[in-house]
Amino acid sequence: MPDIIEWAIQDENDIVYRYPKNIITWGSQLIVREYQIAVFFRDGKAYDVFQAGRHTITTQNLPLLTTILSRISGFDRSPFTADVIFVSTKQFKGLYGASGQTTDLAPLKFYGSYWFKISDPKIFVMEVVGGQSIFETPQVNEFLRGYMNERLISQLSKYDLVTVFSKLEEVSFKVKTAISEELSRIGLQLIDLKFEGIDTTPEYRERLFWLKQASATTVLQMDTAKSVAESLSKSPGAALGAGMVIIPPIMQPQQQTQPTPMPAPTAQTQPTSSPSTQQAPVTVQKINFCPNCGTDLRNLPTTPKFCPNCGIKLI
Repeated sequence: MPDIIEWAIQDENDIVYRYPKNIITWGSQLIVREYQIAVFFRDGKAYDVFQAGRHTITTQNLPLLTTILSRISGFDRSPFTADVIFVSTKQFKGLYGASGQTTDLAPLKFYGSYWFKISDPKIFVMEVVGGQSIFETPQVNEFLRGYMNERLISQLSKYDLVTVFSKLEEVSFKVKTAISEELSRIGLQLIDLKFEGIDTTPEYRERLFWLKQASATTVLQMDTAKSVAESLSKSPGAALGAGMVIIPPIMQPQQQTQPTPMPAPTAQTQPTSSPSTQQAPVTVQKINFCPNCGTDLRNLPTTPKFCPNCGIKLI
């Protein structure tokens, strides 16, 4: 009876399977089911590839491996050594998540999902499975997660923090294009990629409010900005879809009402308290120019906590 080489029991989440026996006899029957590809792998290199169907192992359908075997020891009918690696061509979902920095050295945390499929089994087996010596699905998933995290950190580090948050849809598109090219080098096709969460530290969340005001015609009141920043700092992160921004729109400042002037004291209405008991008003010195970038702050009603141009703390 000829040997039967097959991936008989395949779970829907299984990406790769290595046939346990690596001694192959001529005349063995190779069974490749639908959504499977079989690749012969030897000495760190992928050779002949088999599509779905039933195949008899002969020199005719193993031309690449036969050539190598002939060079090594001369061709004969004795069994030979090779790994038969099955890969699934179905679509799979992967997860990513890591922390990095933007161009302005702001910390950035992100996570999300991506969908992929094996487009070139030969390259995938040579670069990932055989090249990394990982022959089980959990190991492959772990490798791909690290691979994605490294590439995403590298791509997001090309943008400043304001751009990432205010133009997330545009950034996502560019990152997806770059990641797609990276995955194709290891035999994978990127179907889709989504950012499900993106965040920074409380300090930089608060700074983002003031930097966003550079294009606004008015300035937020100090107490309003502080309360919004405190509210955001209590959240572990915002769940975002493409194009959504974690920073809410700039709110219009409240209208300040002028205090009603007190009538001038008359002989009948003299103040009863002495000057020593009256509290002196607390004043904050107005800063006219940013000490870091020189931005003119004289047209603002109050000195902001952060410079609206460079983000440096002022008060």
